[in-house]
Amino acid sequence: MPKNAAAKPKNLDPMSVDELRDYILALRAEIERAEGEIAKKEASKAAAAAFFR
Repeated sequence: MPKNAAAKPKNLDPMSVDELRDYILALRAEIERAEGEIAKKEASKAAAAAFFR
């Protein structure tokens, strides 16, 4: 996915309250996954910087 490409918003109108809650849970899980990946990459970057000092 290109860095500048924004995700197209999902049409929420046809979704029920339960479907919306499930959608939010899925989004939160994806955010946690992305944050975990950021943490791993930052740790690798810090380790490399420390090694080359």
